[in-house]
Amino acid sequence: MSSAPSVDGRRFAGVSNSADGEVGRGTVFTYHETDGLVWADYAGGAVRLGRLVGTRDGDVLRFRYVHVGVDGESSSGRCEARLEVLADGRLRSHEDWCWESRPGAGASVVEELPPG
Repeated sequence: MSSAPSVDGRRFAGVSNSADGEVGRGTVFTYHETDGLVWADYAGGAVRLGRLVGTRDGDVLRFRYVHVGVDGESSSGRCEARLEVLADGRLRSHEDWCWESRPGAGASVVEELPPG
């Protein structure tokens, strides 16, 4: 059973990332969720355009992502994320990811942007 609310319609931005990652503070994700499916569009910082798609099981999201960087290179990988509800009700996502299109793996944190 999930303790975190739906990610549907929520916007997240990068807080921290491993050296091999391309998502940063300037990268903004807009999430959607229905019937156990999750997907998002993202862009900003080193990412020109990205998409992710996957599933939710309780507070765990499992998805694959693909994006085009500002350098014009496309990259893809997979991620498992655990949602946390912050004291102010916003969500934080703790992510373990690895590239599938090239070597590298790491951990990142993205956090829901405040309303407004």
